[in-house]
Amino acid sequence: MPPTTPAFMVQGAGSNVGKSVLVAGLCRYFANQGLQVAPFKPQNMSNNAAVTVDEGEIGRAQALQARAAGCEPHTDMNPILLKPESETGSQIIVHGKRVTTLKAREYSKFKKLLLKPVKESFLRLKSSADLVIVEGAGSPAEINLRKNDIANMGFARSVNCPVILVGDIDRGGVIAQIVGTKKILHPKDAALIKGFIINKFRGDKTLFDEGVNIIEDKTRWKSLGIMPYFKNAINFPAEDILDLQDSKKSGSLKIACLVLSRIANFDDLDPLNAENDINLVLIKEGQVLPGDCDLVIIPGTKSTIADLEFLKRQGWHTDLESHLRRGGKILGICGGYQILGNIISDPDQIESSIQNVSALGLLDVETTMTPSKTLTKSKGVHLGTQITFEGYEIHMGQTNGADCERPFSKINGQFEGATSKNGLVMGSYIHGMFSTDKFRHEFMRQVTGTNLSGDLHHSSLVDDTLNELADQLEYSLDTNALFKFAK
Repeated sequence: MPPTTPAFMVQGAGSNVGKSVLVAGLCRYFANQGLQVAPFKPQNMSNNAAVTVDEGEIGRAQALQARAAGCEPHTDMNPILLKPESETGSQIIVHGKRVTTLKAREYSKFKKLLLKPVKESFLRLKSSADLVIVEGAGSPAEINLRKNDIANMGFARSVNCPVILVGDIDRGGVIAQIVGTKKILHPKDAALIKGFIINKFRGDKTLFDEGVNIIEDKTRWKSLGIMPYFKNAINFPAEDILDLQDSKKSGSLKIACLVLSRIANFDDLDPLNAENDINLVLIKEGQVLPGDCDLVIIPGTKSTIADLEFLKRQGWHTDLESHLRRGGKILGICGGYQILGNIISDPDQIESSIQNVSALGLLDVETTMTPSKTLTKSKGVHLGTQITFEGYEIHMGQTNGADCERPFSKINGQFEGATSKNGLVMGSYIHGMFSTDKFRHEFMRQVTGTNLSGDLHHSSLVDDTLNELADQLEYSLDTNALFKFAK
């Protein structure tokens, strides 16, 4: 279709108001109406990334939205991805590839160069879709960031994209959120907002009828409806580790995950958390590793060397040694795999000014950081169970050593990962492996001796939840008006 394909943008009156989930639901709803839908987020900040069909990386939320729309995730759906490496700096991903690492102040100057690739991606999506649903980032009310903005109104103004504003009533003050946004926006920005949605409502919606009337009167924006609190959003990958919670189940299998300071791709945990027989415990800063764990997972991280030092400061290296003496198992995934080795070398100072760092020494391997990043979808066989699984790799660095002679798996025809001589410690670069139901069950049986009694089909769970969300949106929102706003 020509670039006249309709589009609208969902922005939030604050951060974490539920934009990503709403956009996923709208993608599924309009796809169910027979439209070819494309999700789009100009700029995202997340260490939870996905590998795309064109071998780049985008935010995990956009991959979920692509799934909701029934299409393959593509780098055009999230042309700018910021992956925080420190409190003040982030890796800059443009069209799926790393271009540089910048401090926040440096990026504010750099981003004026990024509107062009953002618009290029947007127009390519419009050329092949019936509808593009755009997600903003943070809030347009952060007018201190308006200069050179590419995430919210700066983008919307540049392509004349209508905007729907979402307020979160669950956190309180939703009238002030929405009316206040109108008050402080530039009139030309405010003019792009066509309507608003009240999100995360609990209880009788009619109790907020007067509130809706007040917002409409003070903003002259149309109410598009009130969306109830959608508790099953827990079945979707979390963008922020703060959204990931302990399972709080008394399952027969206890798995602990070390929450590293730069934890990445933690949606690896989602299928485990969904199992009724698994009690997933998140070990956070200042906490001690429980002594009764069957398996400890060291997850991926955006900054392996920094998180190795973080882990040691917590005393978790001592906890892990005690865990092994009790016969417990350890699995390191991606950066967690690198942390388990003897040495991490960084000759090009990609992550640190220190060129060689002693790691935990629980696997007889060494990792060398390299400027090039591995980005690939993976399919292979876990050698211990001989079961095929699918996943993806997204990492910098290569790992080799004696324990690689006992590989974890064979991926795309190549041996991958490592296992200690005693079989207690395992490492792999493959994310997403536990989404394969048969592998997840057999791996847990073999490694921990526990048979999972449930019949969880994780992929079906996600799709069923997307359909449930779409149904709820259809019931709660004026979807006809929403589509009419698009242009």
